[in-house]
Amino acid sequence: MDAWEMAAVLAAQAAAGKRYHEFLRVPDLSAGLYILEAGASDPQSPHTEDELYYVVTGRAQVTAGGETRPVVAGSLIFVAATVPHTFHDIEERLELLVMFGPAEGDRA
Repeated sequence: MDAWEMAAVLAAQAAAGKRYHEFLRVPDLSAGLYILEAGASDPQSPHTEDELYYVVTGRAQVTAGGETRPVVAGSLIFVAATVPHTFHDIEERLELLVMFGPAEGDRA
């Protein structure tokens, strides 16, 4: 078993100085923490893997496949592979747990 404390994942992400910090990778799944500050732009492009986002903290809008909805702490968002998506109108810092199936980049 592997296990993580959110504080340690946040610290590792901050130390890396990147928006996205992967903390788990196995052949069929990867997971990471994606941070977008209030007012930031989300630069990501569609992925070749399915994604599940869990909003740990924050408040924003997400648009995926032409549909827009608000997201808040506790929201879960599924985005199928290759579907364009973006977080925007970020009112409060977003901390997003992101799970890719299979692992991110494995279908590229």
